[in-house]
Amino acid sequence: MKDYITIIGGGLAGTEAANQIARNNIKVKLYEMKPKKFSPAHHNNNLAEIVCSNSFKSNLITNACGLLKEELRKLDSLLIRIADETRVPSGQALAVDRENFSQKVTKEIEKNQLIEIIHSEVGDEIHLKDIAKEGIVIIATGPLTSEKLTKEIIELTGDKGLAFYDAAAPIILKDSVNFDIAFYGNRYEQEKKKEETIEEWKRRLEKQDMSYINLPMTKEEYENFYNELIDAEVVTLHDFEKKEIFEGCMPIEIMAKRGIDTLRFGPLKPVGFDDPRYAKRPYALVQLRQDDYKASIYNMVGFQTNLKYGEQKRVFSKIPGLENAEFTKYGVMHRNTYINSSKLLDETYNFKKEKNIYFAGQITGVEGYVESISSGLISGINAAARYKKILNGEKINKITFSEYTMIGSLAKYISTPNNKFEPMNANFGILPELSDIKIKDKKLKYKMLAERSLQNLTSKSNCDNI
Repeated sequence: MKDYITIIGGGLAGTEAANQIARNNIKVKLYEMKPKKFSPAHHNNNLAEIVCSNSFKSNLITNACGLLKEELRKLDSLLIRIADETRVPSGQALAVDRENFSQKVTKEIEKNQLIEIIHSEVGDEIHLKDIAKEGIVIIATGPLTSEKLTKEIIELTGDKGLAFYDAAAPIILKDSVNFDIAFYGNRYEQEKKKEETIEEWKRRLEKQDMSYINLPMTKEEYENFYNELIDAEVVTLHDFEKKEIFEGCMPIEIMAKRGIDTLRFGPLKPVGFDDPRYAKRPYALVQLRQDDYKASIYNMVGFQTNLKYGEQKRVFSKIPGLENAEFTKYGVMHRNTYINSSKLLDETYNFKKEKNIYFAGQITGVEGYVESISSGLISGINAAARYKKILNGEKINKITFSEYTMIGSLAKYISTPNNKFEPMNANFGILPELSDIKIKDKKLKYKMLAERSLQNLTSKSNCDNI
């Protein structure tokens, strides 16, 4: 066996796995096809490029993704540490300056002398089956795996695989927003007191943080926007592509077609705000979230879309405050691929048919940035453990995490046989219930589940030997 571990894919999962392996003083060969070849959604040369929202979701441990992040912090995740370091104001959420984040990850990986980055597409000049014969490999190519490598993965797994669609929201230059209409403010901090005058209310709003820009709409303005949206032209999909859409990234035009009020109870809900022009709650409200450290660009919250670029400019400019909006990046919709992990992988993301092969990232069916990082951490430490056992004869068991933790329950979800397996975000529904306790208060219940998870965040070694 070779004296290194191979990782295919330099995204969130791949770079986290590489760092975990290097921490075990093991060499890594990291294959990344950029900049020689780019997927439809990638644009820069850096590793760990973020292509959708810049938000890693809530930091509260009473939020499932917030709990997962806290677990990863305690496990010394490189990528979560860098996400914290490159954070931009975003209320209770962890949002990052996406360029700074990717640059920092790249620098950390490049300066590690145990990690060699090879800019080449696996499936082109070098093939997966040849890499797998040489030693241990982690396949972390993500939801946009190249067509050539996808074919080789299908051949390896014997499974035709599954696919769904993922969509990203547009990004807007802040200076192009009309602040005669727009105002800053975090939804959860907007509690207007009845005794305030309109002038006092405006002054208080001016002191709010700049992490969110809010665009209030009247009923007439909302209905005008809604009608334009549902009639707008979308990008035509190829016949061979399955038209399955993951609920977590539902394109806004598809969501709108579910009913005229669907958006008002979803991403355009006005709850928690008053329009400072009238000191009353708007009919609907669009939010823009800070996307870079300088607060110069903002993404449209919940506006993942498959509209044609020209239609995005036309329709989204109907939103009051965005009449002259300049789009630095339009929304895109792309095909996401994942294997049927419930049949193919175990709780360490190890391929059941070939113990020297691991998978990590969204190709496994974990959905989300933080979830991908967690899979990279688990696959990385287990690949390192297997390497030590094979080369050094060390008696090391598989390293798994308790099902009472979010990281462990997510790994268990993707590895448990399921005839209707589909991508899964971190959520409290996959954690075991609290024993003999019935709690009606949801926040209290989640708090107790989170505290139990953090108490159980210790690895166990009672699995089969590697």
